[in-house]
Amino acid sequence: MRRAARISSSPLLKRLRIYFDLLKRMTNGYLYLVDLDQKVALLSPNVVQDFGLPAEVMEFEEFRQAWRMIIHPAECRRVGEAFDELLQQSRPKEHVVEFRARTRKGDYVWLECQRGVALNPSGKPLLYAGIFRLMGQRNRADDVTGLLNKHQLERAMKEALAEARATGQGGALLILGIDNFKLINETYNRFFGDQVLKAVSRQIKQILAQDFKLYKLDGDEFAILYPGASEADVDALYTSIQTALLQPQHINDKPYFCTVSGGTVFYPQSGKDYLVLHKHAEAALDLAKRSGKNKNCIFSKETYNRWVRSLSMRDDIRQSVEQGCRGFSLCFQPQVSANEKRLIGAEALLRWQNSKGRMVAPMEFIPILEDTQLMIPVGKWIVETAVGICKKWQKVVPGFHMSINLSYVQLRDPSFKDAVKECIERHGIKPESIVFELTEHTVVSDWAFINRQFDFFHERGLKIAMDDFGTGCSSLATLKNLSCDIIKVDREFVKKILLCDFDRRLVEYTVKLCHSVGMSVCIEGVETDEEYDLLSKVCKVDSIQGYLFGRPETQEGFEEKFLKPVLTMLTDSDSGKEGNHGADKRGDEGRHASRQEGHAV
Repeated sequence: MRRAARISSSPLLKRLRIYFDLLKRMTNGYLYLVDLDQKVALLSPNVVQDFGLPAEVMEFEEFRQAWRMIIHPAECRRVGEAFDELLQQSRPKEHVVEFRARTRKGDYVWLECQRGVALNPSGKPLLYAGIFRLMGQRNRADDVTGLLNKHQLERAMKEALAEARATGQGGALLILGIDNFKLINETYNRFFGDQVLKAVSRQIKQILAQDFKLYKLDGDEFAILYPGASEADVDALYTSIQTALLQPQHINDKPYFCTVSGGTVFYPQSGKDYLVLHKHAEAALDLAKRSGKNKNCIFSKETYNRWVRSLSMRDDIRQSVEQGCRGFSLCFQPQVSANEKRLIGAEALLRWQNSKGRMVAPMEFIPILEDTQLMIPVGKWIVETAVGICKKWQKVVPGFHMSINLSYVQLRDPSFKDAVKECIERHGIKPESIVFELTEHTVVSDWAFINRQFDFFHERGLKIAMDDFGTGCSSLATLKNLSCDIIKVDREFVKKILLCDFDRRLVEYTVKLCHSVGMSVCIEGVETDEEYDLLSKVCKVDSIQGYLFGRPETQEGFEEKFLKPVLTMLTDSDSGKEGNHGADKRGDEGRHASRQEGHAV
């Protein structure tokens, strides 16, 4: 909605505002007052906030137009006729009208409006005023889940703030949002999305204490008010919710996995007003989702500033994309064969430098790319760049493969598959040289759709890898239901593999299981010789990726550290100036040097 025109404050308007401010303090309803002589409307701040109106002071006609835009189409004519009838009265008149109005977030609520007109001595309408109240019975419960809704949360929050002022004891407001809920509605339908909301609400309610209430907010969001909570209390509650959602939700007799992110704000230290606290909790939730999802973020000035920066980052990223992906680049981390320590490929990792020259962490900018759909053009740029580089490096290392990370957003784009096919054909590269990676938690909720996309790539010879295996909701179900070629086991399983027999056995079992169904296994995050020896000799993994062999490098850095030694070895071997003994010696030194360079990065 456009910004309202600025209205100068006349002495009369200033006096009206004094009266209006007095009335605002005496009610919790939505107020408005119109001076029909001056053609000026005054609105209480909560009207502007909740319904997204342009300003608290507007010209009368602008006020009428703004309300016409938010009143439900089915009610608009009736409400307008009642207003016109009221203005035509020759004596002071009041009446009550009920109607639906659209809030800032797009949902409709029922309002009861009591309004009246005051006349001047000549009988002409002088002042027009009204008060809106939410209709409790109609608005009390959420239509889908049956939970108390956001208006009930606001009322409870105001009571909690009053209690905090009286006793000095505050608490916490936790807002939860279902991860990737928009994709749920797009992939299936809104009916399925409603079933997910019901299932998640049931799971959360089961773990809440009896005196706790779960509220349903807009879209995919829920809220919990936790009086007297500490940070440790909130962490324990959120962990319980995470654990509960590890169990699949059965929807239409099919298992469905989902996660929730959380945003927490403590009162009164982080705000003494409901609207402020709600805004801060929403900011923390948004930051949790942008930071990888399935986590709880606690509001602080630092996190709020990060959130504000992320909003401004959107425009910067969009400008980068519009300028041909300026500022974006790829780094490459080597992958080696477990048996021979031989370079066999690399994973392409996206990097971004903002307009001020600062490198931004992927966890900050990638969620923005996905949320804004800018991942679609950037994803095509990644494929084009990575495939071209892979073709070049295959001249040095025959059979070299390139792993490229994919976003679920890209798979949903109908043009992406054709772009990949055209790129592969144009570069003349063998399709099996390209490996597409998806993280496990991205796909377990939508196996059927993902497999259809995988089939397209498999039919054209490309390979599929499941990244971060073991960190998702159901790893065994992933193995069973997804047609992958490679499983990449997450670093979490490597960190304690030398100390924990269970972790070692788990990796060993995973490798055997994958091999039995024709999948190869790559281990990520290998950093020591001891880890390498155990994984290669005992667990029998196929390939390894980690700092032991090399950190992510630019294209130039990768070529210098990992390809130049290979070229040197090949050149020396072909020259035949020395005997076989000398060539072997230099080869061993070259391999040793290559590995040492990987250590030194």
